[in-house]
Amino acid sequence: MKKSLEVLCGTLAGLALLAIMVLTFLDVSGRKLMSQSITGSLELTELLMVVVIFGALPLVSLKSEHVVFDSLDAVLPPFLQRIQRALIHIVCAALLFGLAYLMWHTGGEFAVTGETTAQLKITKAPFIQGMGVLCGLTGLVHLTKAFWPGEEESSEGGTL
Repeated sequence: MKKSLEVLCGTLAGLALLAIMVLTFLDVSGRKLMSQSITGSLELTELLMVVVIFGALPLVSLKSEHVVFDSLDAVLPPFLQRIQRALIHIVCAALLFGLAYLMWHTGGEFAVTGETTAQLKITKAPFIQGMGVLCGLTGLVHLTKAFWPGEEESSEGGTL
């Protein structure tokens, strides 16, 4: 399951980043060589950035590669550090599930109203609902880590 998540989210974020790079290259080249930029390139870049950020979010949580504040680690005993880690994962999961719900609901409202981007008229709903799904997936990662910590977290004594 972990490998599938890594492949799915890594491929999603990687392809979106590749698309941003190609789009930027073509846009800048077109402006310099032919005095013509790609219509809507900013909108496309913004949407692709959403995919990069939210596609990578489950991976960052899965691999515990987020920002670490370990000021108390030197003074807390290991059993309190484990409790602290579990509580942090539970709070993160709850917040991410709440955010996922709000994004899914907002995406549904956007689908009903037909909300689109300004220039290219790309429907926003799938992107917002996709953000919700990826937040929910990240919440599941945190929930799993709260109750079944991996070897790297329990042996290192704190990689949050």
